[in-house]
Amino acid sequence: MLEWDEIKLINLALEDMQRSLGTTYAVEEQVRHVTGSGGKRIRPAIVLLTGELFGCAPTKAMKAALAIELIHSASLIHDDILDMGVERRGTPSLHEKFGVANAMLCGDYLISKSIELISYYPQEVVADFASAGMRMSEGEMLDTCPDMPDEEMYMDCIRKKTASLFRSSASIGGRIAGAGRDDIERCAMYGEHVGIAYQITDDLVEFLGAEVDKHSIKTSVTLPQIYAVKMAHEDAVDECLDRVMEHVRAAKTILLEFEPGDPADKLRALAEHITVDMLNARGINGNRVREPAV
Repeated sequence: MLEWDEIKLINLALEDMQRSLGTTYAVEEQVRHVTGSGGKRIRPAIVLLTGELFGCAPTKAMKAALAIELIHSASLIHDDILDMGVERRGTPSLHEKFGVANAMLCGDYLISKSIELISYYPQEVVADFASAGMRMSEGEMLDTCPDMPDEEMYMDCIRKKTASLFRSSASIGGRIAGAGRDDIERCAMYGEHVGIAYQITDDLVEFLGAEVDKHSIKTSVTLPQIYAVKMAHEDAVDECLDRVMEHVRAAKTILLEFEPGDPADKLRALAEHITVDMLNARGINGNRVREPAV
């Protein structure tokens, strides 16, 4: 867990939001289960940090950061239902504890709450947020396809299902800060590269049986499995690490175009935290991903 002020502020804001929901106990209990079961808060942190790149105070972007975290949480609820996930972040999945119907409705509630939070911002921020939600749904639909995907299909799926929310997290921070069009696009590309690198990393961890706090009955066909069909096991792992390296390096290169300082340093560290550090923590040598200097 990153011990940054931005993440501490996000956790405090989530706690305040839970206390002020003003809804039924059943909803509050389920929301607490979802938002209180851990999570790195990476996506909302990206909102705050990309805003800080252009001088935006975290308080100004906090509602957007919470909206991003809530729609992400809703997507995990729905993903667990589709995959028959029984455990996430070391605790029972929401539908395992409260039933499928309640879990679906809680996911819907979180999406509605996220829309309320994002509605405080200008139209272009709301449109960016909505675009991410639609692309995430498209990605989930692709992920349920029974056909064996090739690499191109896999990349299309994860760009939509996972990277789209990273992309919008980064561009929304820039938009709220009043950044120019080119800088917003640079932020968006940073987020997309980080999201792709993260998803390949997560799939590689699962492929190697190193996932310790998540369990699902159904699983998707992932990039390591696609590679493993046509090459040796070790080569498939190496190919995946190369793809992660490419996207981490691309994300870090984009950051060189921004003003040096704490926000850029943290965004650089974040890209490695959810790839290199995640691999190393599970006994997989991720240091090669860190090696290329930019």
